[in-house]
Order: sequence, then C-alpha cells, then structure tokens
Amino acid sequence: MKHDSPETTLPILQDQYGRMKRKLRISVTDRCNFKCVYCMPEHPEWMKKQDLLSFEALLIFCQYMVKQGIESIRITGGEPLMRQGVVHFIRDLQSLRALGLKRISMTTNGHYLAKYAEQLKQAGLDDLNISLDSLDATQFKQLTQKDLAPVMHGIAAVQHVGLPIKINCVLMKGQNDDQIVPMVKWAQQQNIPLRFIEFMPLDGDQHWTQHAVVSEVEILEQLTAHYQIKEIPQQHEPARTYQLDGEYAIGIISTITHSFCGDCDRIRLTAQGELYNCLFAKQGLDIKPDLQNMLRNSASENMAYQQLDQKIKPYIWHKAKGYHAIQNRNARKISMHMLGG
Repeated sequence: MKHDSPETTLPILQDQYGRMKRKLRISVTDRCNFKCVYCMPEHPEWMKKQDLLSFEALLIFCQYMVKQGIESIRITGGEPLMRQGVVHFIRDLQSLRALGLKRISMTTNGHYLAKYAEQLKQAGLDDLNISLDSLDATQFKQLTQKDLAPVMHGIAAVQHVGLPIKINCVLMKGQNDDQIVPMVKWAQQQNIPLRFIEFMPLDGDQHWTQHAVVSEVEILEQLTAHYQIKEIPQQHEPARTYQLDGEYAIGIISTITHSFCGDCDRIRLTAQGELYNCLFAKQGLDIKPDLQNMLRNSASENMAYQQLDQKIKPYIWHKAKGYHAIQNRNARKISMHMLGG
C-alpha cells in the first residue's frame, strides 16, 4: 500500500510503499576479470582509479546508513577482490557492529579466493556469495573467458577456513541451462546452499531478451524428473525456496517471472558514489560530493547527517513499486558490473 507521509522526517530509511531498508550493497570497483555476458560489456570503459569513491568516504557513508537502520552490508563489484585495500575496509567495518551492523558479506566470482580466503576470515567477513554458472570447464570458459579451476580452488579454500558460502548460478537458455541438475547434485554433495537466478536485463551490451530467460517454472520442470519437490514458505528473502527429496533445499530468484519487489529491503551504492534505490532504477543519486565534503570539512556530524537526510531520504522514499512498474521506461546505460549483485 502506498503511503503519503512526509519523506524527510522519517527516522529510518523507508519508501512510499512502507518497505524499510535494512540491506546495503556497495560496489567498490567496476572492474572484473570475467566477461560474463549477463553482466559485463564486451568492451568496458573502466573508471579511472582516482574517480572511485575512497574507502574513507565509504566508511563515513556506511556509518551514516547503519545509524539509519541498515543491518547488513554486502561488498560487491565488478570483482571486489580486484580493488586493493578491500580486506582492510572489511576490518574497518567491524567498528559499526556496535552501532547495529549485524552482517558483512561479499559477492565474488571466486577467482582470487584461494589467495584471500584466510585474510577475509581474519578481517571479520561473515559470509560469501560465489558466482558459478557452470561446472563444465569448456562451457565455463565460454561464459566467462576464464578457467574454472581457480574458482574451484577458491571454493575449497573458503571451505577450509570455515567461511559460510552460497553459490549463485545465473541461467541462460541455450548457454548453460543444461547445468541445473549437475549443479544441484554437486552443491548437495558439497553441502553448499545454491540459488538459481533468472537472467535479468542488466547485461552490459543490452542483448537481453525474454526468450533467453530460464524461468522458475522451467527450472522446476527439469528438477521434477529427478526429485520430489516441496515449496518452503518464503521469509522476506528474494529467493523462493524448494526442498528436494526432503533433504536439500535450493533457492530460485525469479525477478522476471515472479519478482520479490513487494518485500525489497535493499539499496545500492556504485563505485563512483551513485545511490540506487532499485536494481532497475533509471537514475541514481550522486552523493559523492557530499561524502567528500564530509571528509574535508570539520563541520559537526549532526549537520552533515542532516544534509545527507535531505538528499537520501526523499530519493529512497520515491522508490518505484517494483521491476514490472518501471521495465518499460527508457533504458539506462548502466549494467550489473557497476551495481553489484
């Protein structure tokens, strides 16, 4: 239900449909060493490193957001482990737990995890989402232009240090939809949670079509031939959960055919300092100058926070109802590699 309350006087981050924001996604870089077609443009134009929002500014922003009710921060990219200093940033975020931060996570392609697994654990990272779209080495290289082996070594490394992980698999018709059953069998054997994700129109070169989407129904049709399937009631999560043979549960994020927008509690910040109130929002809010001013000036924290309130809260308040309400508006030129997963 839509509300008409004044948007700037709210003590929390809430939109006009009553959805409170508890989760923040932060992209720390637009760079990635993979070329996944559902995300990265064929010829990306990387940001200059000096144009990235500094970790000092990010920490100030995170502190503000936690004080507004954010409980979970996920670090994304691009590939976040390509940005030097990200482990130290995770360590710095620990100070926000005293203010109410409950969870610090990361989404990664897994390529560098063998190197960083122990450091991430020691820095205080709570868990990882790892993108893995195929277990077939040849197919994986076609999808990413990289080898599968380093990713599998990285998964083994995080399991060894005891970091909880979840696998995200984006399915595309005719490209990797033959991986549904093999991925389930492997994930169950490894005792790793698995989520399938419908291909979304966030690819860098805007080649997305409805025909390329492997729908939730089609995923379940493949699995029905191998498992007894029972749906588990959804608990304010983007994934609809299904139990297979009463033993192993998978999730399906069906943004296209069954969106979770009604319960969406997340917002996103790009590496250049633009806030997005929705993954599909056509326009972001540039808060980089505000954060840089907070770093340069010694004005009181309360005054700086009031200035952020006046920009951020109205923008979040006017968040659209959901994907299906904005999908036919003019397209934007921003893709998943800039917004994070």
